[in-house]
Amino acid sequence: MSLLSSLKGWFGEAAGSLAQRMLLDTTIYHSINNVTILAADGSSTQIDHVIVSRHGIFVIEAKNMDGWIFGKERDAQWTQSLPGGRKFRFQNPLRQNYRHTKVLSEFLGINHELFHSIVMFWGESTFKTPMPENVLNTGYTGYIKSKTAVLFSDPEVLQITEAIQTGRLPKTWATWMQHIDSLKVRHDDHRWGSK
Repeated sequence: MSLLSSLKGWFGEAAGSLAQRMLLDTTIYHSINNVTILAADGSSTQIDHVIVSRHGIFVIEAKNMDGWIFGKERDAQWTQSLPGGRKFRFQNPLRQNYRHTKVLSEFLGINHELFHSIVMFWGESTFKTPMPENVLNTGYTGYIKSKTAVLFSDPEVLQITEAIQTGRLPKTWATWMQHIDSLKVRHDDHRWGSK
């Protein structure tokens, strides 16, 4: 991963954190950012944002990308097209986030159906193919607030939040390097999944 990619990713995650603080009621939505969790197989997964609420557990993959975005829900890779004809392929973020939700579901021992997967494109991007409703480049907090079914009690929300806070790996350089090594192993084994 290049320094530029890391910086762009950080800016996307920071934009998500800011939107959460400004537009979501913190007594209802409990936000945890930059969560690295160990999977049952010993690999790790890094989640940009987790928001725990009575309305479910929102798992957000943040992308900071400009240009035109092409992709279909089941494609392995999507394409970013920039001015001057430059094109870049990247892993389907829905697949990335599916892994995130599955690992977190197993880690917490909570039914996967109680999770909401969101992919948020920050930056100046335009979707050039139809996207599922949970892939957004606007309306991030509005989408979260649109989920109104009550799935957890207030005490359960606090227990889940605490479990994630105490169970995630520490935010250290060693954790980051361990995660990068885990990605390399997973990709060398030709399994899909990233972050």
